[in-house]
Amino acid sequence: MNLSEQRFTHLVQAAGSRILSYLTRRVDPPCDGADLLADTLTVAWRRIADLPGDDDQAMAWLFGIARGVLANHRRGQTRRAALADRLRARLADRPPGPDPSGETVAIRDALNRLPDPDRELITLTAWDGLTADEVAAVLEITPAAVRQRLVRARGRLRAALLEHQAPAPPA
Repeated sequence: MNLSEQRFTHLVQAAGSRILSYLTRRVDPPCDGADLLADTLTVAWRRIADLPGDDDQAMAWLFGIARGVLANHRRGQTRRAALADRLRARLADRPPGPDPSGETVAIRDALNRLPDPDRELITLTAWDGLTADEVAAVLEITPAAVRQRLVRARGRLRAALLEHQAPAPPA
């Protein structure tokens, strides 16, 4: 361990709990302070060449990094809150969908009985409106494989729907 690394380790041991307290007092929930401390130490480690020689200046330097990490965290929270508000407003503007008919319930039941890969293919194409090329990019397979698997998945879905519609055998 070189001298800078030793000084950094000593600084973290001396200031870590103070930095954590600083951060937890300023975030909600306070447990986010631990993640912010980890981010602070990561940034400080990357900038170890800038570590001041004086211990008091080194402490202030570390608090300055924590302050910057906290500012980034707050900006991220603001962006997420604004995005959530826009999403809520957009969803509130959507007309309510129809009540699920018996057919819709049967389709959902049949889909739920399919293996996960089949269900994923069908929902990506039918519900999410993706093309075979787009599904191929999502699943990291070729478009030809998507088309081939989709034919089989649709066949299994039809069979599951017919199974649901078949009358129960007499007891």
